[in-house]
Amino acid sequence: MVDTNTLAPEMEPNRQLYFMAKSREYVKRKSEELGRNLTVHITTFGCQMNAKDSEKLLGILEKIGYEETDDEKAADFLIMNTCTVRENANQKVYGHLGMYQSRKKKAPHRMIAICGCMMQEPDEVAKIRSSYRFVDIVFGTHNIFKLAELLYQTFTKKEQVIDVWEGTDQIVEDLPAVRKYSFKCGVNIMYGCNNFCSYCIVPYVRGRERSRQPEDIIKEIKQLVADGVVEVMLLGQNVNSYGKTLDNPITFAQLLQQVEQIEGLRWIRFMTSHPKDLSDELIEVMKNSKKICRHLHLPLQSGSSRILKLMNRKYDKEQYLELAAKLRREIPDLSLTTDIIVGFPGETEEDFEDTMDVVRKVQYDSAFTFIYSKRTGTPAAAMDDQIPEEVVKDRAGL
Repeated sequence: MVDTNTLAPEMEPNRQLYFMAKSREYVKRKSEELGRNLTVHITTFGCQMNAKDSEKLLGILEKIGYEETDDEKAADFLIMNTCTVRENANQKVYGHLGMYQSRKKKAPHRMIAICGCMMQEPDEVAKIRSSYRFVDIVFGTHNIFKLAELLYQTFTKKEQVIDVWEGTDQIVEDLPAVRKYSFKCGVNIMYGCNNFCSYCIVPYVRGRERSRQPEDIIKEIKQLVADGVVEVMLLGQNVNSYGKTLDNPITFAQLLQQVEQIEGLRWIRFMTSHPKDLSDELIEVMKNSKKICRHLHLPLQSGSSRILKLMNRKYDKEQYLELAAKLRREIPDLSLTTDIIVGFPGETEEDFEDTMDVVRKVQYDSAFTFIYSKRTGTPAAAMDDQIPEEVVKDRAGL
């Protein structure tokens, strides 16, 4: 039995390092019993933020003694890092759980965990609790850093562990992570979102905006560069609003200037930018930078001012076109990409034509076009005049 007499340190990250060490004792014994190292397979759904979270999970697990495997069928520990932007994403998770249940019956020592955005929805957690008792660990987006502690609880208590936080202002630094690529890496600069676009569930499952301290970001990037990384992608739901929650606020443009000074770093990318917060200061920094890649992802979502208001995007068609023209004028070699939602509730042919008008005028290099997906829990889901599927598909060219 793992020794539980020693009390864990009170403060993070020392607390989690303590539980990594305690869990490693259990994993070592189990590996000796099986005559091989324990393996883990992480399935990641969704955005770059989820991909970054999975790197952190893998870093913790390798510290504990697990080895990553691509063989999902044979893995001793199966983790799903979930997305919930669209409701069909939830159905994919339950499909995987059906397979996982049969695999666990064949190997009872096998462990299963579900984390991520979907687990921030109380109804989904209740469903897991009542109908999927074979799932060992359930946690959300706010306490990714607690995996070692939750794993230790599972090892010692031998019961389902559910630990989902409604929200947090806590950011835990200096925990391990495993990079997918040796030459590039995503770096979180902030978490959460304050925008509450009417179609989007993200603020409800990832919480309110909270920015990392600039010195912590710079420290992380310097360590990555020392380890061979030459390109970083600065990540946030809305990077343009970085720094507003800090005790000593700085702007995203000012952070970029600090990142640019790091010797050995060759390329800087970032996403995602919200048009309403893209400042002249940022444009000037991008224009004069030798390291910031000449690419900007600037989600449009709709070209109709009326629909943009319903979406709660806080800009209109004319403001967006003015911003795009300024970007083209100040940075002529800039590559502009975007996101577009087709079939938002109440969208008329005239509204759709406004979107096409913006597309023609801006001349994007590429665009991610999404059919509007009704997402329970968002204001848009309760709006009248949901557009018939056949109309939406026709507008999307499907």
